[in-house]
Formats: sequence, C-alpha cells, structure tokens
Amino acid sequence: MCDFVIKLLNKAFKIKGMELSQTDDIVVENIEPAFSPLRIAVVTETWPPEVNGVALTLSKLIDQLSQRNHAIQLIRPRQDKNDSGSNQSGFSEILLKGLPIPHYPQLKLGLPSKKILVNAWSHKRPDLVHIATEGPLGWSALQAARVLRLPVTSDFRTNFASYSKHYGVGWLSKPITAYLRKFHNRTACTMVPTHALKEQLQSCGFENLSVVSRGVDTLLFHPNQRSTKLRESWNANDKTIVLLSVGRLAVEKNLDLIVTTYQSLKQSGRSVKLVIAGDGPYRSTLLAHCPDAIFVGMQSHVQLAELYASTDLFLFPSLTETFGNVTLEALSSGTPVLAYDCAAATELIKNALNGWIVQGEDPQRYVLKALEITLHAKTLAEARQHTHKSVRHWDWYEITNKVEAIFKAAVLNSSKTV
Repeated sequence: MCDFVIKLLNKAFKIKGMELSQTDDIVVENIEPAFSPLRIAVVTETWPPEVNGVALTLSKLIDQLSQRNHAIQLIRPRQDKNDSGSNQSGFSEILLKGLPIPHYPQLKLGLPSKKILVNAWSHKRPDLVHIATEGPLGWSALQAARVLRLPVTSDFRTNFASYSKHYGVGWLSKPITAYLRKFHNRTACTMVPTHALKEQLQSCGFENLSVVSRGVDTLLFHPNQRSTKLRESWNANDKTIVLLSVGRLAVEKNLDLIVTTYQSLKQSGRSVKLVIAGDGPYRSTLLAHCPDAIFVGMQSHVQLAELYASTDLFLFPSLTETFGNVTLEALSSGTPVLAYDCAAATELIKNALNGWIVQGEDPQRYVLKALEITLHAKTLAEARQHTHKSVRHWDWYEITNKVEAIFKAAVLNSSKTV
C-alpha cells in the first residue's frame, strides 16, 4: 500500500522535479471534510412584518444562516390575500392556510397540513426540519418529518402553560404541558433560551434540551441612538426620568404593575414620564388606567433602537416570559432594566450594576425598588455606563454558531441511524 502511495505522489511531484522514496517520511494529516451547506425547512406560524419576539428573532437567525450559504425553505401561514411569498436562490417559501388568532387578528394560526408537507418534502427533500412554533402547523410538520425520516429540531419560545392562568383557563396548564412535552420529546433537540427554563422543563420530563440564547444587533441597539429631539417631543428634559415599556399589551405581561410604579413615582414628587410601545388587547384598559402615559404603538426595529436609547429606565415586570428579548434590546441600547428574577433578566442583569433584580413576585417590592433607584439621578446614570458592554457578546454571530452546530449534529446523528 505504501509503494502505491509513493508511486501516485511521484507522478504528481515529477512536474516540480521532486521524487519520494520509501525512506522518506510521509506525514498525512487527517483533515475532516468541510460540512456542506444544509437545506433547512423552517416551520413557523409568525413572520415579519408581524412584530413579536418569535418573528423578529427567527428572521434574524434565518438571515444569518442564509449568509452562511444554507438554503432555507420557510413554511408559514399566508398573512393576507396579497401575500405571495418569496422564491429565490437559497430562500423559498411555502404559504399555507391559517386562521386569525383571537384578540390578535393580525396573527395567524396555521392549519393542519401534513399531506401538503409530505408531498413537498418528497419532491424537494430537506436535510433538516426546524420547528419554531408548536401549533397545528408545527405538529403537522413533525408528523410529516417522521413519515419521511427527516431529522427535526425545535424551539421552546412561548410559555403557554403560564399564560393559561391569566385567561381563566388555568386548568389547561397540565394538558398544555403534556402536549408540549410530547411535541418536543419527538425532536432531536429543543433549543431553550435560558438555563433556568431548561431546568424547569427537565423537571417536567422534557428531554434533549440545549440552551441557546436570543441575540441582539449590538450596532443598531446602541446608546449612541439617544435622541434629545425625541425626548423633547415627550416634554422631557435632562432631569426628567423617562420610563419605558415595550411589548405586547396583554394581561399576562403584568402591565398594571408598570402603571402602579409610574403613579407611585409621580406621587413621590419625581419628574417622570411613561412611554408605552406596542399594541394588543389590553391597550384600552391601560389607557383608561393611565391616560397621561405616552402610547406610541407598534414600532419598527429602527424606531425601537432610538426609543430604548432615549429613555432612562426600562420596566419589565413580566413573570411569564421564556426569555424576553426586550430586556436584551434595552441593555444593548444603554438603558438599565428593573425586572423580576426570571427569564432573560436572571442571566443578563448584574444586580445594581446594569440593572436591578427583584426577588419573588411581590409587586410592592418592585415599586419600592423603583422608588429607591430613582431617588438620585446618579444611580441611573452610573448603571447606564455598564449596560451596553455587558451584552456585547450576545451578538447574532455567536448565537448562529450555536444553532448551526446543533443543526449539523442532528443531521449527522440522523445519518448514523438510517
């Protein structure tokens, strides 16, 4: 065998006047072949221009994967009659029927589509199916992938079980958890955004969990976006403390505590303004309880970047998040955060450095902490100095590296079992 190799090499080396003999040492480096770009089918029931954490972070991830030459096939509900989808090199879409979600008519719930997906993936087989949402469309995708023996990964993005108690159907918590456990345990890996959530789900019988945080565009969400002109439009000067809330206006977000906190600061004599960005079914209630708040509605990413950076304290009292991208965006923008010890806040906030953590679920303790940290202007100013640099390593490049590694491992493990 060695003779054969030497003869083969000599034929190549004669061109350069070189020859090998059996007495020469031959060092052959064992180099693993480069992993070819993947064909990834991504299934989701929400997508821009819909504005929510799932849609925005998923679109950013797909953009990053596309830049790495992975071919993406996006499967989602058609958003309206004019939605024709996209079909271009490296990115295509399959649009399916959907129904409006109660209280959120702008969002769609995908309908069961197993036969359509089996047919589509039989003709154009992906290397991997990634399911971002666990609705009827996601379940159909899971079933279709099992029929075709395709590897599947998933995201755990929404805490449906926790939401149920806020809508008078707390008795559904256990059935919902059972469904989600059955769903995710049929995938090769479920990505969760925090270690705390991983531990919580593991205690409920979830398997094959990997922690992959959400990312943030640290160039867009930056303290340099602070706008004096925007603050002036709110009648806020340098001494005004501008409080900010960003997100879906819904009962499960604990938004009443934001209003209570704002009103307590006003009653204590603070010069304070409250800005609320977002929309949802709870908007009219908030408006009735706090008519002097500044409601700016839905905002684009560019508008949000300026909004975050132009405020002084981000209030985030939600107790139902799986992550809470707004916490990451606020910190990246230079705005300290006051939050409960859960979800992203647990991993992002260094207490009394770039923000403040409130233990337990006591609303009075939350308000008292807000009163404490707004007593002296220097408290917020000093925290602002540590916010952006504390999350610089949460950029999308690093997050995509982790996701890409999980996808490749799922494909490799699947090929070994075929």
